[in-house]
Amino acid sequence: MGQTNGNQRKRVLLLTTPASYRTPAFLAAAERLGLEAIQAVDLPEPLAREWNVPLGVDFTRPERAAEQVAAFVREQPVDAILPLDDSATVLAALACARVGLPHNAPDAALAARDKYLMREMLAAGGVAVPHFQRFSAASDPAHIARQVNYPCVVKPTILSGSRGVIRADDPDQFVAAFARTRDILASEGWAPEAASILVEEFLPGFEVALEGLLTENGLQVLALFDKPDPLDGPFFEETIYVTPSRLPEETQAAIAETTARGAAALGLRQGPIHAELRINERGPWIIEMAGRSIGGLCSTVLEFGTGYKLEDLILLQAVGERLPEPDMAAPAVGVMMIPIPASGILRRVDGVEEASKVPGITGVEITARLNHPIAALPEGASYLGFIFARAETPVAVEAALREAHGRLRIRITPEIRLRPIAAPAR
Repeated sequence: MGQTNGNQRKRVLLLTTPASYRTPAFLAAAERLGLEAIQAVDLPEPLAREWNVPLGVDFTRPERAAEQVAAFVREQPVDAILPLDDSATVLAALACARVGLPHNAPDAALAARDKYLMREMLAAGGVAVPHFQRFSAASDPAHIARQVNYPCVVKPTILSGSRGVIRADDPDQFVAAFARTRDILASEGWAPEAASILVEEFLPGFEVALEGLLTENGLQVLALFDKPDPLDGPFFEETIYVTPSRLPEETQAAIAETTARGAAALGLRQGPIHAELRINERGPWIIEMAGRSIGGLCSTVLEFGTGYKLEDLILLQAVGERLPEPDMAAPAVGVMMIPIPASGILRRVDGVEEASKVPGITGVEITARLNHPIAALPEGASYLGFIFARAETPVAVEAALREAHGRLRIRITPEIRLRPIAAPAR
């Protein structure tokens, strides 16, 4: 494993960001597998040199960054270029195309990041999607409010992690939701004239997340997570993921089939895939699909009977090694992405030790920084931390996660914004 001709280690270039949760897990997996991992980080070149990062590129300029990555790879060949986050999927496709490595099409990678393009391509491919419309963020929401059906969901076309995603049940709620989403886009540097907002039909139902690999033989499902908390709005904060799924086998088969058709419609053909689906009496509906693995620290709960982690399987496929047959080692596992209850300054998180002692809990990790600002949804872009569990049944996992969360005591104080002091009159 991890060897090439001449006993030279296989090499993989990881495209990542300074704040990515995924980087340590992939570096550890590469070490386990005997692969040489090189990092290309979303950093200015001078800062990359100062931090001893082999390659610093600007992910927001994918064409230029792809040329830099390709030039690096021509000098120092690698067996695979792997994006770890959504921000690098287009760059990875462009760079791989330049150096002749297997890759998803750049258009497919872009569609998996742009919610409007994704829905257009899914619909064109015959995959069920909610009714949707796209509007300029500069539009008058009062005018649009008379054109849409309710309930509906307002969401930016480009942000991830449920940021700016808001349900509206009537015109007044719509106007407020549209304005709030526009403000969130502005906080990310998007002028209203340059940004788009998607308005789509609200789908009732139960949500799941599918983790898989796209291979030449099609979709290989690695895990199907239930999301037992209702996601009905007005905001859509994901909390608990539990696998294996408790859904009937025929429903799980329909979810896998819909995901495979969705990937084909987008043009995704290889590598990791993470899909979010909603299931109701009309069947499975794709809400999101990305050409990367699950976010945050969620993958740490996944262990396969062969002793491999999720990142091991992704790396093995990327460098062309044969994949083992996945077999979940534990009867059930789960993770809670600890929600941020309010915006402000995080002062304390007490009860971590007590939460860790709950039977079935395998770890509690607070990732938010104390005495720093944090934001709740829909403005927030992260979680307070993660709780991990393992038990005999999915029901026991879910119960352990809820009990552990109930033992945490989170103290957040309002963020004080000082007003500028006016100059005294003369």
